[in-house]
Amino acid sequence: MTFLTKLSGAFLAATLVAGTAAAQSPTFFRIGTGSAGGTYFPIGGTIANGISAPPGSRPCDKGGQCGVPGLIAIAQSTTASVFNNTAVQNGELEAGMAAADVTRSMYLGEGKFEGKPHPKLRIVANLFPEDLHLVLPKGQSLSGLGDLEGKRVGIAQAGSGTQVAVLQMLEAWGVTRDNMDEAELNNSQSAERLADGQLDGYFYAAGWPVSAMVQLATTKGMELHSFSDEDLAKINEIIPAYIPSQIPANVYEGVDYEVKTPAVSALLVVSSDLPEELVYGITEAMWNKNTRTLLDNGHAKGKQITLDTALDGIAALGVPLHPGAEKFYKEAGVLK
Repeated sequence: MTFLTKLSGAFLAATLVAGTAAAQSPTFFRIGTGSAGGTYFPIGGTIANGISAPPGSRPCDKGGQCGVPGLIAIAQSTTASVFNNTAVQNGELEAGMAAADVTRSMYLGEGKFEGKPHPKLRIVANLFPEDLHLVLPKGQSLSGLGDLEGKRVGIAQAGSGTQVAVLQMLEAWGVTRDNMDEAELNNSQSAERLADGQLDGYFYAAGWPVSAMVQLATTKGMELHSFSDEDLAKINEIIPAYIPSQIPANVYEGVDYEVKTPAVSALLVVSSDLPEELVYGITEAMWNKNTRTLLDNGHAKGKQITLDTALDGIAALGVPLHPGAEKFYKEAGVLK
């Protein structure tokens, strides 16, 4: 499977007959995101919109799209980080959104991915913090993660970075697949099961607000577990990429208290096989004024995706920038 998929000559002929001036064949660029009820999918869609400029579209300076000329980017719903990184490594996706901790482990072949390095992974940008939501039924609370022993727990879907991290965390409190009734579900499925009384709690790492939780909070109601400072420090020791964070009060209806929770950075990842010129153009398009407007007016987390924070934490991660992205950041003066 090639990276740059071209439309057939017949299709191009048809578009030319229709009067669309196409100077070149379109280049399709697939971005792996996450489930439709999470944050990766809407953010990925916004980025795809910002970096696209299909053949025949109006020029940017005349009110058209300000992306890479000829590029048609498409956000695809997936099971998130692990799947996306694997697909990028294998050439099945051009790009993917993925959690920083999972990306580091997969690139180096560490931890769960021992002996299975993904050397083609390259970073385009740090995007936004993903806060870990531990969702509980309305009126319920936990003294700590150890309380989940013997409970029905949503641990996120297989192939997600959330599941990898959550299983590491739970093990430190003595909770494993052997002594809990785990459910591998996406965020929307987990919210539905919790609402129906089929789960005692579930985990999901995403940028708030998460649409499925907004719906849950306004219908059945829910609680969010607030971690102690000691627990946050313990989690950071286990998974250094997870740092202390907060979900402000009233992000979700009825959750009128600040929630202390660990968070991990979400990254945009591509393959080292992609041409430098293409990734340079994509990076440039991500940070132009048009994309800025799209990010500011889209999902709430879009406002936190900024050029000033695009390189936060990347140097310490151990995963290289793509040369095309590196070239842009140097020209923009944010990387020396």
